[in-house]
Amino acid sequence: MEKRIGVCNLCEAICGLELTIEGREVVGVRGNKADPLSRGHVCPKGVAIADVYADPDRLRRPVRRVGEGADARWEEIGWDEAFDLVADHLARVINEHGDDALGVYLGNPNAHSLGSMTHGTAMFKSFRTRNRYSATSVDQLPHQLVAHLVFGHQLFLPIPDIDRTSWFLVVGGNPMASNGSLMTVPDFPQRVRDLRARGGRMVVLDPRRTETAKVADEHHFVRPGTDAWVLLAMLHVLTTEASPDAAPDTAPDTAPTVPSYVDGLDTVVALVADFTPERAEAMSGLPAAEVRRLARELAAAESGVVYSRIGVSAGPWGTVCQWAVTCLNVITGNLDRPGGAMFTTPAIDAVGTGLIGRGHHDAWRSRVRGLPETAGELPVAALREEIETPGEGQVRALLTVAGNPVLSTPDGARLDAALPGLDFMAAVDIYVNETTRHADVILPPTTALERDHYDLVFHLLAVRNTARFTPAVFEKEADQRHDWQIFREITLRTAARLERKAPLKKRLVQRARLTASPTFLIGQLLRRGSSGVTLTKLRARPAGIDLGPLRGGQLPGRLPARSKRVDLAPALVVADVARLAAVPVPTGDELVLIGRRHQRDCNSWMHNSERLTRGRPRHQLLMNPDDLARRAIADGSRVRVTSRVGSVEVEVAASEDLMPGVVSLPHGYGHAAEGVLMSRSREVPGVSVNDLTDPELLDVSGNAALNGVPVAVTAC
Repeated sequence: MEKRIGVCNLCEAICGLELTIEGREVVGVRGNKADPLSRGHVCPKGVAIADVYADPDRLRRPVRRVGEGADARWEEIGWDEAFDLVADHLARVINEHGDDALGVYLGNPNAHSLGSMTHGTAMFKSFRTRNRYSATSVDQLPHQLVAHLVFGHQLFLPIPDIDRTSWFLVVGGNPMASNGSLMTVPDFPQRVRDLRARGGRMVVLDPRRTETAKVADEHHFVRPGTDAWVLLAMLHVLTTEASPDAAPDTAPDTAPTVPSYVDGLDTVVALVADFTPERAEAMSGLPAAEVRRLARELAAAESGVVYSRIGVSAGPWGTVCQWAVTCLNVITGNLDRPGGAMFTTPAIDAVGTGLIGRGHHDAWRSRVRGLPETAGELPVAALREEIETPGEGQVRALLTVAGNPVLSTPDGARLDAALPGLDFMAAVDIYVNETTRHADVILPPTTALERDHYDLVFHLLAVRNTARFTPAVFEKEADQRHDWQIFREITLRTAARLERKAPLKKRLVQRARLTASPTFLIGQLLRRGSSGVTLTKLRARPAGIDLGPLRGGQLPGRLPARSKRVDLAPALVVADVARLAAVPVPTGDELVLIGRRHQRDCNSWMHNSERLTRGRPRHQLLMNPDDLARRAIADGSRVRVTSRVGSVEVEVAASEDLMPGVVSLPHGYGHAAEGVLMSRSREVPGVSVNDLTDPELLDVSGNAALNGVPVAVTAC
């Protein structure tokens, strides 16, 4: 037996692993205590990473679909034949119908693969289509848009300095289950214990008593979709009300002060003048007195930080919420200081090097509904209609990479019905799933244990500055291909078949970049940095190199905005706050649906791992007992959940962890579709929550509002 260092790339925590290897088999997995970021922490997903590598349902060689419908079957073909088949059909569709006839969709596993980051993005950009989509617009698009508008770059995201803060407000996030998201924070349970040991507090606002809420010092229910009123009311308290000792309706002695490089404070004050705590209470259910107390505690804390995540960003007002969080951290003096919202200084700065673009918004719009792009992508809620609607620019061919949009995007059932109408579809994926079953060709890459890894994104989002390079644990087999090799071949072979070719110089540069391995490119990027970390040093210390805690005092020097200023009043947000002000107080007892995440799940992945799917069922609709009683529905019975766009049937479970008026289904569960080869996944019960989500419900950024969907629940 042999010990090897590995890394778990199944979620954003990027935990270091210590693997026990026997031949080409992983016989033991545990957390690597020497890892400076994860410190020995590992969750069930990390232990199950070997299941992906050894999964008998996983594809290892290209397959072509032969036949249609019930008669369809999958036939293995050679790599050259597969590459040529894909390139021939993609080029044919583009040559006949134009660039926009090709649609491209990237799933979120792409951010967890070095080859996808170095070569997949290059392939993505090589296609001159406007029909680019990704999981971003069902996840974190409001965060990226606010970072672009306020700071000047879509990934210049402030990270909560949880290791030093004394007051931590979590809004719509569940890091106990997710290990952090847009906040890479492995070993979150111990970090919360450390927070409490130094006298700090954690407060959670959420319509469900989540795993994080259960370990918090305080948890308050907030109606889904109303977080914006609470956050704006907190800003109202900090900008228009007096000190805690004064009467609440008196004016403050002094206006808030912000750093000299921050613009727009006067506009913020004016915007929130009418968003009183009483208005927040009427909208959200959180008492006005609690809103005032939380705002004042944040302002009075020695160090404090507000953090919001998927429950907020995947809501109808995600952009306003994330902007309000940023304003709260700025106005209370907690931006760019220890214990507050800080910026990482990674060994490879994907922001400073230009590796990831600054972003933009509304450079073009979707053909059917006129939805604005952000950072070169259209909202994925528009994909189905762009496939179904005839005319110039109609999507006729689709390339998906590590994605399952039938399960993970709005109105998945209708997208499922639209995909057979494509002229051609190809997928880069290791499984035949609910989406890739429609592909004509599937090209399977190697998995995490078979390729080198460096986290370009998650070191940028981590709560501590570290660097780590992890060589492949196993050599790939001769008839396998890495993802970056697949991206290279698709890009170059398709380009060679296009009638309208890029200039020669651009083609030569593209070929050179795509030919260089991801590991070589990492070495070059490290040399361009100022950390002193090199690939040689990382190879000598595979557990990783500690670069220290997050550093304050970086602004305005590190601001990516060309003006080197922070803009607290971008026009897009100002207009959306005005729209928010006109929303009436909700009436009636209508139910609203939210998603949820379990530690043993990772979106729509990992349902092939027996060790992660065994145990108590996790697929039920959770519902408050009072809501069940009002509808004469028995706990454990089967119910029908209906929204504007569809209905599903599922077992219901009574739970006092749900706020009255709120029901919850887990994200990423699906349906055993005809032709799906993932045999064990058929034994995992559940329905796709996104068969209920409405593609018409979008945040101003274009992010789908997966939370707060109006539904009716009836007994079957």
